[in-house]
Amino acid sequence: MPTERLTFTGHAGHDLVARLDLPEGPHLATALFAHCFTCSKDIPAVRRIAARLAGAGIAVLRFDFTGLGHSGGEFENTSFSSNIEDLVLAARALSDRGMAPGLLIGHSLGGAAVLAAARRIDSARAVVTIGAPFDPAHVTHNFGDALEKINADGVAEVRLGGRNIRIGKGFVDDVKAETLEQDIAHLGRALLVLHAPRDQTVGIENAAEIFKTARHPKSFVTLDNADHLITAPSDAEYAAQVIAAWAMHYLDLSHPAPPPGAPEGIVRISEADPDGYLQDINSGPDHHMLADEPEAYGGTDRGMSPYGFLAAGLGACTSMTIRMYARRKGWPLNHVSVDVSHDKVHAQDARNGTGAKADKFTRVIRLSGDLDDTQRAKLLEIADKCPVHRTLERSSEVTTRLA
Repeated sequence: MPTERLTFTGHAGHDLVARLDLPEGPHLATALFAHCFTCSKDIPAVRRIAARLAGAGIAVLRFDFTGLGHSGGEFENTSFSSNIEDLVLAARALSDRGMAPGLLIGHSLGGAAVLAAARRIDSARAVVTIGAPFDPAHVTHNFGDALEKINADGVAEVRLGGRNIRIGKGFVDDVKAETLEQDIAHLGRALLVLHAPRDQTVGIENAAEIFKTARHPKSFVTLDNADHLITAPSDAEYAAQVIAAWAMHYLDLSHPAPPPGAPEGIVRISEADPDGYLQDINSGPDHHMLADEPEAYGGTDRGMSPYGFLAAGLGACTSMTIRMYARRKGWPLNHVSVDVSHDKVHAQDARNGTGAKADKFTRVIRLSGDLDDTQRAKLLEIADKCPVHRTLERSSEVTTRLA
């Protein structure tokens, strides 16, 4: 996934730092992502969701709000209103590149911000909230005893997410004065609400209020056992898949998700999760799969292993070859199934005489239909003539070069 680093000017004139995650295939749409309160554009959930959307042809701009992450300015001088201004300016920066955002995505307080900003971003046609509060002032519940100090002294440090953040009184006053009811009721865009029933930071009742207030078209999808920060890779993956499939409908995109990622005749494999082993596999323009390693080997088990794909190729080719032969002969073959297992075995007869290990594939073929013994024996013989079988039995040559 290609990623560009870019900057644009925020509401107070500071440089705000962003990353633009781009599809490797055709660019079908652009999304603008607003991160959660005091988080950054680079938290794992944001990175994973952006990567999966890029894999579906949707470019994603994720940026640090003023005073956070790599962006300039002081967070204690910001407010909820200034976050909205930063979002509008981010959308303008995308428009200046000819990539006006059609999709707005906001996580937690970022979700409240995209609801408030949507009507000021003309290109936006769809809005997604993830764990968003109905009332932005909900965030002050996390300030605890520091709230009194903020009101008395104008600023105080608040412990959030394992670090100290200076919160100013302007932020507290602004967020308490903000109401989203009219923004949601008159959103004028398709809305997808994602929320976890067990969210301990922003309760599920917030999603209910947002959904009740919004007008159609609107959708609600539960994130089941996810936490507020969507820290589990599988939860982020699920959220991204839901967003991509939903957005394809409302953005009127011409390609189904996921769109082309490789030209005809090419199998393109792209890293989907740099913290693990998950891989996006695009075979030509129309076929998408996931590869991974089992959890025991450091993966997340969200796709077949590489050897699983190799065994699948042998089994699929075997079944197809048997079907092709039986169809040509007009034999009564009703169904074929092939079980393939793969092992490493000692090759005592290897030419190098070192006793190295060789790959052993074992096939168990099931044939159903009114076939006689001669026909079954012939079909078993034909199985050995499948092209993948022949490729595996022959020595292969792999050439490699840098792109």
